Amino acid sequence: MIQIFTGFAVIALAVFLGYVAARTGTLGPEARPMLARLNFNVLAPFLLFSVLATADVAALFSALLPVSAIAAVAMMLIFGLVSLFVWRRGIERTVIGSLSAGYVNGNNFGIPIAVYMLGDAAYSAPVVLLQLLLFAPVALAILGARVHGHTSAWAIARSTISNPIIVGSLAGVLVSVSGLELPPIVIEPIQLIGQAAVPLMLITYGLSLHGQRLLEPGSGRGEVFFAAALKLLAMPLVAWAVGAFVFGLTGIELYAVTVLAALPTAQNVFVFAQRYETGEIVARDTVFVTTIGSVPVLFAVALLLG
Repeated sequence: MIQIFTGFAVIALAVFLGYVAARTGTLGPEARPMLARLNFNVLAPFLLFSVLATADVAALFSALLPVSAIAAVAMMLIFGLVSLFVWRRGIERTVIGSLSAGYVNGNNFGIPIAVYMLGDAAYSAPVVLLQLLLFAPVALAILGARVHGHTSAWAIARSTISNPIIVGSLAGVLVSVSGLELPPIVIEPIQLIGQAAVPLMLITYGLSLHGQRLLEPGSGRGEVFFAAALKLLAMPLVAWAVGAFVFGLTGIELYAVTVLAALPTAQNVFVFAQRYETGEIVARDTVFVTTIGSVPVLFAVALLLG
């Protein structure tokens, strides 16, 4: 189990450094929005391209894909219905909250956890594919339409296909599906740039923690706790049940879909919230709560199914 703590320690150090940098004023007040734009427009697309372009096609489209999709969509729908019709939140904030409830940290957390707990980083690839080619485009299209006024079908499509994260992901999948093996002179520079995305995402998240009280009254604590409960408790249970009783998964495959469903909310949700300046506190606090809370959940899954 020391491997699980290793994954958390890597993340905690980067977040702590970001918090210290903000507290000491080392990077200045413009650092957070600047790093957020750098991550969204440059580093994350390179990272996602390199991950998907080198992934095995069979792993990308395995049975883990529909199970993960059903579990995630169920959480997002539940949160979305409560947010819209019970709390009367706006569509933009509802989108961020729904992502917080079902969009897992499949990259900078899922990959090391897949290695440490499942023995193969490829297990995280279907989740990454699902989120980047389905959830992210739909969410970003809605946010773009609501925040920037892209209301026509062409404007929404243009905004979606010009999104750097989506472009990088689609290009990576096309390379993987085509069977094209990129030479080292091409893929290694891309990987080098992409590797900067994860630590900078975490440092940016740490910057956002300074000067803010987590779970402050009036900041949407109910949404945070509801999203966290769906993410950490309901989603792994749904993934296990659907995998076992609908798709007949057993052994390592059933263990894998349950572990992946128990991952914390992705920092990407916070990046999206920053980019469109909506639901930032809800996204930030849910990432924090689920990252801490996923430790005992992952231990429980390992003891029960591992």
